[in-house]
Amino acid sequence: MLKAKDFATEITIHNARTQQMQSEKHISSEHVTNNQAVRQTLLSRGIQPENLPAAEDVKKVERRLASDEKKSLQNPDRLENDPINNN
Repeated sequence: MLKAKDFATEITIHNARTQQMQSEKHISSEHVTNNQAVRQTLLSRGIQPENLPAAEDVKKVERRLASDEKKSLQNPDRLENDPINNN
């Protein structure tokens, strides 16, 4: 539930700025409260984060796609019976 964690973090950032929080202790406490509130919201909607399937890491997918593209450019498949190349 990375997006839920991001949402809780954004709430913390917003509140820290608008309430002019200065101490690490106050900001940390705010962050814990926001994480608990987001989790409670998910649970109240019937979503249990620990029971959701793990999502594939975005960076891992990007690396795999870049690698696949690089491989396809290095070794392009020839079309069988290509009339242009008379295969």
